[in-house]
Amino acid sequence: MFLIVAKWAYDRLRPFPKVVALRYIRFMRSGFPNVRAGQVVGLLGGSFDPAHDGHAMITREALKRFRLDQVWWLVSPGNPLKARQPAPMADRLQRARAVMDHPKVRVTDIEARLGTRYTARSLRALIARYPGVRFVWLMGADNLGQFDQWQEWRWIMDHVPVGVLARPQQRISARMSKAARIYHAARLPSRHSSVLADHSAPAWCFVNVPMVALSSTELRRKGNWVAEPAK
Repeated sequence: MFLIVAKWAYDRLRPFPKVVALRYIRFMRSGFPNVRAGQVVGLLGGSFDPAHDGHAMITREALKRFRLDQVWWLVSPGNPLKARQPAPMADRLQRARAVMDHPKVRVTDIEARLGTRYTARSLRALIARYPGVRFVWLMGADNLGQFDQWQEWRWIMDHVPVGVLARPQQRISARMSKAARIYHAARLPSRHSSVLADHSAPAWCFVNVPMVALSSTELRRKGNWVAEPAK
């Protein structure tokens, strides 16, 4: 499989100097997911501390509702907005892969590999590394409510379509959030969610989906998440 992808990459970059094509192929060996130009990839970021069935459900819904070719979970080194630091990366990756087993989903440590902690910086790096790939940023309705606290949140809205998946009891507050008000004109009706990736940013879509009422915070509080050494 790698040889096929590597040949495709080399042929695609043949008009460029040979060293550029070789660097691109070496990059593809470095642990990043493979994806073809023109495909649509949803990005779901978070500490996943721990991952749970709610994450898995919104991911499956996102694949269907936003017509995505893949979804990548970006398991972050840490959340800049939270004082508490998460469990070790290896433990969270192991748990996430056990929870989310789907042929179109990749559980990754991309941000650790890129050396980024902020979403806007991660997106810049991914857009540069994957020319021609269409990315959609995915988030729960709770994150939309505090989106204006994110670093360079307007840059994110202005450069990548955003798919918002409603979580229980947070739909109204998300719709009334600062980000939702400012970008009201860029919102697509939920019935058009399947063409979100076809729109140039700013474009966002809010969809109501059946949810599992779980949270990582609640699982930690109940003692249901004790990180174990990764095998």
